[in-house]
Amino acid sequence: MKIHEYQGKEILRKFGISTPRGIPCFSVDEAVKAAETLGGSIWVVKAQIHAGGRGKGGGVKLARSIDEVRANATAILGMQLKTHQTGPAGQKVRRLLIEDGADIKKEYYVAALTDRATQKVAMMASSEGGMDIEEVAHKTPEKIIKVFVDPLVGLTDAQALELAKGIGVPEASIAQATDTFKKLYTCYMETDASLAEINPMILEGNGNIKALDAKFNFDSNALYRHPEIVAYRDLDEEDADEIEASKFDLAYISLDGNIGCLVNGAGLAMATMDTIKLFGAEPANFLDVGGGATTEKVTEAFKIMLKNPKVKGILVNIFGGIMKCDTIATGVVAAAKETHLSVPLVVRMKGTNEDLGKKILAESGLPIISADTMAEAATKIVAAVK
Repeated sequence: MKIHEYQGKEILRKFGISTPRGIPCFSVDEAVKAAETLGGSIWVVKAQIHAGGRGKGGGVKLARSIDEVRANATAILGMQLKTHQTGPAGQKVRRLLIEDGADIKKEYYVAALTDRATQKVAMMASSEGGMDIEEVAHKTPEKIIKVFVDPLVGLTDAQALELAKGIGVPEASIAQATDTFKKLYTCYMETDASLAEINPMILEGNGNIKALDAKFNFDSNALYRHPEIVAYRDLDEEDADEIEASKFDLAYISLDGNIGCLVNGAGLAMATMDTIKLFGAEPANFLDVGGGATTEKVTEAFKIMLKNPKVKGILVNIFGGIMKCDTIATGVVAAAKETHLSVPLVVRMKGTNEDLGKKILAESGLPIISADTMAEAATKIVAAVK
């Protein structure tokens, strides 16, 4: 689960991390009122969407008067903001953040994230803040400093100091920087985040350290512990089909291809998508129906896949373990009939009650194409779509 920048800053402030003053807004009039409430002579008008690169896309503007605040808010609110993270369609801007201008002397990058290889938390920092960290990692990897934190110990003073000195924080500001790093680590752990990122973390002209931006991803499996974070969820920023799928406990992610995939098990679903690509086509989705799929779940899965106008065929790939093949076959037949399926359907199933499942498909009277191996299934669905 992702949240907006202004929500991320609210969380950072709860953990004692300094941020500029800001007020979220949903209209141009609210934006003007926010600037007047903040006072001062320079404000930043920032689009709030679940994507990075907003400045490059025209979603962050500096205003030196109330009239400029109004003009910038009018231009940004409602725009279809396109960044390298939104894809070509972009994302509609429905919220703004009006914030105090900042006296930026230097920009840094810092983040806490899970490192599965070491089974520790990676604290990552760079002197090249405000830029795409992926680009920095690719072109100048020596500018990224990493320390790996044992969750049983926490971020030590020595590790925080290593980060601060490694990215060149001035001596007078090192104490505040190390304090910020330790608080970010605590924030990351206590909110069950999978990513807590400040980019940029700035050094102001007076030597103070502040979080100028905030990005969080949270482990969805831990959200039951954090109703206050769930309350931040913005459904306008999420894929409507993915929201619908979650109501039926389906793991669904939209992709750009034309072959819908219905699979049980995340690993098999990934392998199925790879196989489709190997045989010359592109998957339209990731869809894991899980081990306890019912006829209703399978029917809903078909409905969600078929909402996508790009889908020209469906591949069902089932391994019958906990999920028996006859159960999924019954669901597939019912779903095909209820949705009046009009695109090619290839079904490959192996495992528990495989013969019974194949019998149900064969006797359904539906033009279902059967396959025994993944390679055969992929070959048949790609040929049928072409």
